[in-house]
Amino acid sequence: MTDRMQAIVANEGEPLKLAEVDRPEIGPHDVLVKVAAAGLNRADLVQRAGKYPPPPGASQIMGLECAGTIVALGEKVTHWKEGDRVCALLAGGGYAEFCAVDEGSLLPVPENLSLTEAAALPEAMMTVYANIFMRSAFKPGENVLVHGGTSGIGSMALQMLKEAGAGTVWTTAGSDGKCEAARALGATRAINYKTEDFEKIVKDGGGADVILDMVGGDYVQKNISVARVNGRICNIAYLNGSKVELDLIYLMMKRLILTGTTLRARTAEEKSDIRAAIEEQFWPHVASGAIRPVIEKVYPASEAEAAQAHMAEGGHIGKLLLEFAA
Repeated sequence: MTDRMQAIVANEGEPLKLAEVDRPEIGPHDVLVKVAAAGLNRADLVQRAGKYPPPPGASQIMGLECAGTIVALGEKVTHWKEGDRVCALLAGGGYAEFCAVDEGSLLPVPENLSLTEAAALPEAMMTVYANIFMRSAFKPGENVLVHGGTSGIGSMALQMLKEAGAGTVWTTAGSDGKCEAARALGATRAINYKTEDFEKIVKDGGGADVILDMVGGDYVQKNISVARVNGRICNIAYLNGSKVELDLIYLMMKRLILTGTTLRARTAEEKSDIRAAIEEQFWPHVASGAIRPVIEKVYPASEAEAAQAHMAEGGHIGKLLLEFAA
């Protein structure tokens, strides 16, 4: 194996391109993965714009999730072996032929999935679990509102909530076609936010115990309005802006929790705990096909610029992926 590899690099003012870079070195608890495919996330666009730098020590290459085959092991790795098919949560480095991954951030790829399909799972599943099931302490039977129900995270949240025994699950989406897709993924009621008022619909339906929001802006006040007593509202992004004017009286009157998290900068130990919970509670549903990756399009790595443009435009359902040559 050479010490060089192909990776997608971003030079300011230029399109993304494949270039030769140094292959990453692995630490004692890391494995080296030969990447088959990597998932795109909106965080990649924010990083490229210079507003979301990698955590200290992480790769400067974009890419927060990938799937591939283990080709080398750190000296203290015990759970994995060379040749294992895995998918991985990353702090960076997925847009490359090889990436180094802490062994605690890996999941085995079930036989029913290709490596490319598996690349759509880690970031979405771990984000959903960390925010709905851990941070928001979801309990079976509770009502949930998921904004952006056909996004990569939203489409996974709907499936995981269905398997976890949620009560009513509302979701918002931007077209009738997206609403139809969201219902097929497990939403009880999909709301076209361009033609319908989600605030009225959710309030009329009794309100939400848990709300997952990546929109922000004026949705923050509306989320407070539709939350039930002791409800939990978790923001994971602010596509419509993070600076808002709020009337917080109902936060107090309803005893609400308004919180927010990120996943990327968490410690290896925290990520390992999330991964372990997913493997125990949800990975059997992935292996059975009850939870499936939702993929809009797979681009060859050489077309990363077009793939990111597609993501920036919106309109897609599920994940966009980059595929590397075998």
